[in-house]
Parts: sequence; C-alpha cells; structure tokens
Amino acid sequence: MVIASGLVQKPQLVIFDEPTWGVDVGAVAETHGLIDDLAVGRLANLVMCSYLPEIMNISDRILVSRLSRVVEEFTPGKLTE
Repeated sequence: MVIASGLVQKPQLVIFDEPTWGVDVGAVAETHGLIDDLAVGRLANLVMCSYLPEIMNISDRILVSRLSRVVEEFTPGKLTE
C-alpha cells in the first residue's frame, strides 16, 4: 500500500486527499480503518474530501473552506442535529 511507504518516515501528520476516490467498496472500509488506526495511535490526520457522508464517518472535527478560508467548523454530531 502506498500509505505504508510514507509511514516509514514516522511523520507527525498524514494528509489524505480524497483517500477513497475511485477505489472498490472493500478498499473504502480498509482505508477508513487505517485512518482510524493512525488516529488511535496518536498520529494527526488531515482528510480532504468532497463526500460528506465519508467525512462524517471518519472525522472528529470538520472544517469547511471557501476561497481558501475556513468558513465553518463542525463536529459530526452537530451536523446530524
């Protein structure tokens, strides 16, 4: 997996840009599990994604940007209220 080769360098932050774009359904669950495992291991993850259900599933905090500025901040629980 491509992600594993980047983790060898022991980063403090991993940036995922549309991590499940174009992958099969099984790989989506595997990728979400990997992102969650990294977070549990105290590694910071930044996930950029345009698919709101995916973001709500894997995020602790959600920032919405427009024209390179953060315009809103949510937690997944607040979005469902």
